[in-house]
Amino acid sequence: MKNEEPSPIKRDILLRVRGLYVLFIFVGLIVIGRIVWVQFFSREVADNADRLHDRIFIQEVIKARRGSILARNGEPFATSIFRYQVAFDFGAEGLDSLNAFNEQADSLSKLLAAFFKDRTAAEYARFFRQQHAAHYRLVRSRDTLILRSEGWLGRMLDRLKGREYETRTVYDTLRDHTPVDLLPREIDYGEWETLRTWPLLNWNMGLVYQLKEHDERIYPQGELARRTIGMTGDRGNYGLEDAYREELSGTDGRALRQRIARRFSGRVPGPAYREPVDGCDVVTTLDPDLQDVADKALRNQLTVQNALWGTTLVMEVQTGEILAMANLGRNDDGSYSERENYALGRCMEPGSTFKLATMLALLDDAQIDPGTCYDTHNGDPVRVGPAEDIRDDHRGDRIIDFRQAVAKSSNVYFAKAVWEHYGETDLKQRYSDFLRERLHLGQTVGLERLGERPPELTTDWQVPDPGVMLVKMAYGYRVKLTPMQMLVFYNAIANDGRMVAPVLVRSLQRNGKDRERFETRTIASSICSESTLHEVRRCLQAVCTEGTASAFFSDTTRLRVAAKTGTAQNTDPRYRGRYLGSMIAFFPAENPRYTVLTSIETQAQAGKTYYGGPLAGPVVSRMVDFIYNRGAYRYHPTDKRSKHYPDRIKGGDIARIRTVADELSPHTEYDARKGWGQATVDSLARVTIRSLTASPTQMPDVRGMGLKDALFLLESRGLRVRFTGYGAVTRQSIPAGRTVRSGTTVLLELHAH
Repeated sequence: MKNEEPSPIKRDILLRVRGLYVLFIFVGLIVIGRIVWVQFFSREVADNADRLHDRIFIQEVIKARRGSILARNGEPFATSIFRYQVAFDFGAEGLDSLNAFNEQADSLSKLLAAFFKDRTAAEYARFFRQQHAAHYRLVRSRDTLILRSEGWLGRMLDRLKGREYETRTVYDTLRDHTPVDLLPREIDYGEWETLRTWPLLNWNMGLVYQLKEHDERIYPQGELARRTIGMTGDRGNYGLEDAYREELSGTDGRALRQRIARRFSGRVPGPAYREPVDGCDVVTTLDPDLQDVADKALRNQLTVQNALWGTTLVMEVQTGEILAMANLGRNDDGSYSERENYALGRCMEPGSTFKLATMLALLDDAQIDPGTCYDTHNGDPVRVGPAEDIRDDHRGDRIIDFRQAVAKSSNVYFAKAVWEHYGETDLKQRYSDFLRERLHLGQTVGLERLGERPPELTTDWQVPDPGVMLVKMAYGYRVKLTPMQMLVFYNAIANDGRMVAPVLVRSLQRNGKDRERFETRTIASSICSESTLHEVRRCLQAVCTEGTASAFFSDTTRLRVAAKTGTAQNTDPRYRGRYLGSMIAFFPAENPRYTVLTSIETQAQAGKTYYGGPLAGPVVSRMVDFIYNRGAYRYHPTDKRSKHYPDRIKGGDIARIRTVADELSPHTEYDARKGWGQATVDSLARVTIRSLTASPTQMPDVRGMGLKDALFLLESRGLRVRFTGYGAVTRQSIPAGRTVRSGTTVLLELHAH
């Protein structure tokens, strides 16, 4: 049989099929090649994946909590608290049920109106409905035909009637997930614990809100020690806040958040999460009570004298701890505030308080006899060496000895003594070397981190008037020191010649445990001989008994004080007519525990004083009285090797009672850790602390409390308080437990035990 050749049609079809095969294979190769390219060589997929990942996953920085700045007793001067705001999503799917939303919103409106009292419940409800309507809308998109009936019988009947289809409108839901701040203000954690249980805020309708939080810095003590505590941010960077910025800041954490809706996300657990490390707490040596007294006493004196600025410092002698540092400057409106750290930042000529350095040089280096006398010329101007018009500011003295010169603060006496013993060319350098090397007055005292300015003390006598400079330095001119440096110098005399650096920060703590503790640093083990120290202390006591400070301490029989006053005229031509008045004292003179300094700068004014005694003396005297009345040995630790059992303990704050009882008693019992209470001591010195009623309508039992605690407790309940006597409360006119009303007057009788 003869093979038939394919017809042209078949050949054409076959050709086309083969062509399609080739085409498919070619396209397949292209696709495979593209896949290989995309998979192994192209960055497009990775870039798209990264972009998609960045849209879905967000790297979150978890801010570390900034550490607090604490007083020596643990009270906060500066602390951080978390503030919260509820960002509500009115377009969330959980609010689709309008009836349920209205019901929940009405309930929440009543609760918010009662809590914040800024709107009525109706206004809150109206706000909720308006926001819901703005963020959740149904929009007509199209009309569509649908069968009127279901089932074959229904469709047959509709078809016979000619009404098989009907038109229905289709609506699309438009949601706006932009968060809306729900609360009228930010709230703290305690308030949030209450609000989170309320309707819509307890997630009873799903995830409809996000909690926004931030760390807010607050200063519970207000302006007290503000310049020392400091601040960071737009209002300036200074004080402890700035000096210990790194320690306070801590280390921020990291977390990964996944996007749920617009501006809403949830935290994703995993290896990307890193806990933040909170900042350390800075524990200062400041005593809030002493700081408050120093602030008020200084503020009152500045106001009375219409002065420019002033600073008051209190230092513990042996440890060098700064218990108070008040710095007040006059504002444009005449008020006073903590404008500048004058204690560290004002380097000025100290005036007669610097005579202590001259006293030490004359006694210890020049070996002058304390019985040496000089004629002071009854306050008339006199020439001493090349310096003219040297005179004393008071009359009545002519030939006086060393002790009288200190008590009366004679410029002429010390000018003559220094010129006689150091006036020769080769001895001037010896004088300044003694001040710098033996007394360490040419260096800072260790507070540079807080802005301490270095002193200005000459080392070069190649000046046009070396003789005049020497004479002027003898009574506190041509040398500049800050008030803090003068305080440290005097404290060395109080501390048996041992000069210690001031301590303002006691420790850095985290979670109540010390991370770093700052011990007392000794600048010099001894700045003078024992005989010189004895003579100088004797002279400084004479200042208080018969000299320029006698008006403030001569009648003080309960303790003896050693002090020195000083007045310096500002020699800067820009500030002509300004004077710096100072007083530095330590007490008790026989066994010093505290050193107090007050320096005030004022302008010469009619009817106002500018001398150091009357200008600074009232503030120093007030500080001495307060410290003595409160207990001179309050800050010194109890000797653990000996027993010190109490026979009575005042009532008051339970936490403080426990601190005292744990230190002094072999056994302490209590029924509450916080609040107000009374303490009883049995014959075995065991202390029992009983908490008082917390009801604001019942009269508490304040017998046994000090006046300060009793006043605070009673006035916090709206009662008016009158009292007689001093010491502890022994009787109250309204018995404990009786129902009281706000405005009721209660009389307290106090007696010292």
